[in-house]
Amino acid sequence: MAQLKLIDSIYNHLLSEEFKARSEMIILKIAILSFILHLGIISLVDLEIINLTSPSKLLINPISAIYTPFSFILIYEVYLLIYHLPKSTSTYIGKQYEIVTLIVIRKVFKDLSELVLTKEWFKVRSDVQFTYDLIATLVLFFFIYLYYRLNQRKLVQSQLGKLEIEHSFETKRFIRQKEIIAACLIPIFFGLALFSLFNWTNETFFALDHLNGPIKDINKIFFDEFFTILILVDVLLLLFSLLHTDNFNKIMRNSGFVISTILIKLSFGVEGAVSTLVLVAAVAFGIAILAIHNQFDKLKN
Repeated sequence: MAQLKLIDSIYNHLLSEEFKARSEMIILKIAILSFILHLGIISLVDLEIINLTSPSKLLINPISAIYTPFSFILIYEVYLLIYHLPKSTSTYIGKQYEIVTLIVIRKVFKDLSELVLTKEWFKVRSDVQFTYDLIATLVLFFFIYLYYRLNQRKLVQSQLGKLEIEHSFETKRFIRQKEIIAACLIPIFFGLALFSLFNWTNETFFALDHLNGPIKDINKIFFDEFFTILILVDVLLLLFSLLHTDNFNKIMRNSGFVISTILIKLSFGVEGAVSTLVLVAAVAFGIAILAIHNQFDKLKN
């Protein structure tokens, strides 16, 4: 009982509408401050007031300073993903796709700082990667538009939230299970975020790890581990959903979302264009599964 009270306390305080609104303002201020600080450090490195033996590429070009506030915005998007988990599965999955799109956009800003303008564009690795990421951003943005179009009716109903709907016992139990999962994710999220922030700061501004081995791609810090956790969460949601529905199309939809999350996780384990292509394939697969599910629903009705 004590554990359930703690879980309820975490859910009611850290996943409330008031806390979400406060967090949004705090993250916005931190993002603006971090952008100014990053620009200041780049200036100090450029003026040789700060001397680093092997400065990160993020400390050379002012354009790369945009990378830092985007990192904090992404962290807030992850919080929103957890926030929407008990309230709307559709929004929860949509937030996953929004996060991976923002990861690609953040990477575009990093790519911009490494561009080499030359006639032999497709022979320069950084320029080719920039091209792939730019195209992937447009494709992913369009896919997310399709995803929300496919979920439009359900999302409007969940956002209005004014009509009292009498849920069945199984549905209430499923919502309760999602609330417990979300409450358990919050301390994991904060702990992982702080740990990743320390590693990111160390690798970006001090670059000491190169003495002991290769530095992990900072674009994947936090999200590689977090999407591993999300795979476990999605599998739990799939198993719990079986307790209150036996509809084949819903089981296929939920299973497809698990596969989509696994593909997103796998994209962090590869480099370059392959990583971008796997991300696009992951979102495309999820949307295709949802589209077939909706048609299946219409056929049954």
